Order: sequence, then C-alpha cells, then structure tokens
Amino acid sequence: MFEEWFDLTARGTTVQREIVAGVTTFCMMGYIMFVNPQVLAAAGMDTNAVFVATCLSTAIATLLMGLYAKLPVALAPGVSLSTYFAYTVVPALNGDWRTALGCAFVSGVLFVLITLTPLREWLVNAIPRSLKLAIAAGIGFFLALIGLYSAGIVVPNAQTLVQPGLLTSPTVLVAAGTFVVIFALAVNRVTGAVLIGIVGATAVSIALGLQYPPVIASAVPSLTPTFLAMQLETASPGGAVLSSILVFLLIEMLDTSGTLTALAYQGNLLNEKGRLPYAGRALTASALGTMAGAALGTSPVTAYIESSTGIQAGGRTGLTAIVVGLLFLASLSMSPLIQAVPPYATGPALIFVAALMVKGLKDIDWDDMSEAAPALLTALAIPFTYSITTGIGIGFLSYVAIKIVSWRWRDLNFAVIVIAAAFAAKTVWA
Repeated sequence: MFEEWFDLTARGTTVQREIVAGVTTFCMMGYIMFVNPQVLAAAGMDTNAVFVATCLSTAIATLLMGLYAKLPVALAPGVSLSTYFAYTVVPALNGDWRTALGCAFVSGVLFVLITLTPLREWLVNAIPRSLKLAIAAGIGFFLALIGLYSAGIVVPNAQTLVQPGLLTSPTVLVAAGTFVVIFALAVNRVTGAVLIGIVGATAVSIALGLQYPPVIASAVPSLTPTFLAMQLETASPGGAVLSSILVFLLIEMLDTSGTLTALAYQGNLLNEKGRLPYAGRALTASALGTMAGAALGTSPVTAYIESSTGIQAGGRTGLTAIVVGLLFLASLSMSPLIQAVPPYATGPALIFVAALMVKGLKDIDWDDMSEAAPALLTALAIPFTYSITTGIGIGFLSYVAIKIVSWRWRDLNFAVIVIAAAFAAKTVWA
C-alpha cells in the first residue's frame, strides 16, 4: 500500500527509513508543544486548551501534507506567528484573542484562495528579497528579546527601556545553562537539541525545588476554552483587523514558500524542470492547517525547517510527515508536562529559533544602500517598536520612499507599492 501510494522505490527510500525520518523530525520540533502554549498564554489564552489545539492542528496539517502533497515536511503553529499573534495582534485588538483567531482564520481562507491562482507566485516573487530576509531577521530579533525577558536576563526599565535582570538568580542561571546546552548540542548535530534543553531545564528546576514535579500523563484536557472561539465582531479599529490579516497572510506565504524551497533543494525533491511536485498542494495544506488551527484555538500553521533533519535521515515521501502527525496525536496525553515547564526553560528555545531566523541578513546586498537601508530599518523596527506589523510597514514604506528619492523607482513593482500604500492607509486610519 505504501509503495503504491508514495512510490517509495522510485524515491530511493523504504518504510523503515521513512519511520526513522518521521521520529527524527518529531524530536526536533516537539518543543513547539511546550513553547506555543506559553507564548499564547501572554494573550490570555488557556494553556491546556492551546496545548491540545497545537497538537491537533499540527497533526491535521502534517497529515494533510503527507497524504495530499506527499512531501516529507511537517507543519505546526509557527513560533514567529505565535509571537506576532500574542504580542502584536492581541494588544492591537484591545486584548481580544478571539478576534485575533478570527483574523488568523480569514488569512487562512485567503491563503487557500491565493494558492488556487497564479497570484501566489506573483505575490511571493514580487516582494524584494532584501525585505523578505529582513522581515525574517526582525522577527528573529523580536523572538530573542522575548526569550531574554522570559529567561529573566532582561527586565523592563522606565528610564532605559530595558536593563539586566538579577543575573545570579537560580532561574537565570538555569536559563543560561539551558542556552549553552541547546547550542552545544546543535553544534554537534544532536537530534532534538531544543527539546532536550527544555526537558533538562525543567528537570533541574524540579531538582532544585523551583518547580513542582509533574504528572507524566493524564486524560486529554478540554478544548472548550478555545474551540470555535474565533470571531470578527470587535470594538477595535477596523484598520487593526485588516492589517493583522494582511501581515498574517504575508508571513504565512513567505515562511511556508521559503521553507518548502529550502527543503526541496536539500532533499533533491525537485523534478526535472526544477520545480517542487505538488507545491500548490503543500501550500494548500499549510493554509487549511491555519484554518483548522484558528478553529481549534491556536496561531497560524507553517512549514517547519526542522523537517530538514528528517530529510537528512532519509525521509523522501509523505510517509515521513504521516509519522510526525501520528506522534503529535499520541502526545495529547502529555499535557501535565506543560504546567511543569517554566518560562525560563523555553526562553533559550526562542533564542535558538531567533538564531536560525537572523542568519539571512548575510545575504543582503549591503553595498546597495537602497536595499540595505530599508532592510536594516525593518529588522530593527520590529523588536524596537515591539510590533511586527509596524516594523514590516516601516520596511515597505521606507523601501518605496528611498527608491523613489534615489531615482531607483524602476526597481519598484505594483505589489510593493500596494502593500506600502496599505500600511500607510492603516497608519492614517489608526
């Protein structure tokens, strides 16, 4: 059955190899079960319900990827999208996470519609590469700032905005040790480095009496607090809703498309024409996963670059993704562990993800200031304004303005101008 559906022999793989690849990918991205509930807790959402929504949306999207697109790629709520949801969208909507879920659902619907038309490739290709790299890096810096705050290394200060925390406190020392362990394991290509770091930090915290020992497994928690809680009726400004939907859509498309491209090259998954088979199906799986996630009660879903570890382990077909999806379903009974994981254990994980996201800055053409300046403004504005929407808006507006003033207006295209105009209108409207 597997041979007939996935064409394993032609792809140079076996059922055993696909299973090993799926387990490998799961170990690498399993940390999202612990990180996502804590990030969305900042939006006022129930952590147990978010845990269930995270596992279910991951399983649904990843199984869709495996069965429909037949690719060894796993999907889950993106850390960058969860951060945008909790720290930008919800505050802009006056703390209304239900409306934020509604915005995520609408972005998923639009994503599905776009994947069915040539507009998908046009929009993704129309956005300048420098801005794509800068947006990813800016979100990475934002994640790092939140990770440092969660770890207690950085704390607020009314005069200087931020200042060092009590660096000798036990929780900060545990976070610092976790940071070192995660990166040391990653350098040595140890599978599941982030998950090992989180679990290790939690164990040390329990041993030191900083956390209570957890129950290892229990009945699956209720999804009621977040299930179908999404709405679009809100007293918040209409511009906040529209801009949230737009940014959700942009990040989903850029993140998923970029990740799929990188994974396709690594796994030699491209056909003779240099294209990824079932690319449209893969994007559709991501979009449907976002819709399912919003209905269940979590932030948008995207393709995970951690799938590269499974591909490196030999995964070449959708069977790898199916294994990942089934493992997330099997993890639903592990919700008590979520309560035992402290924020200072997940803070280093956010910093690790940040390190992966900012590395694209090296590929920006720093000799061309009409590209470099808007990219730098974007990357810095996202963490310093504490708003992904504002940072992206500043990036597009500065890109258009600098190109026009420097007589490089021919570098502009219709999509960039429209997006910049939309952010300008949103700013005026707000």
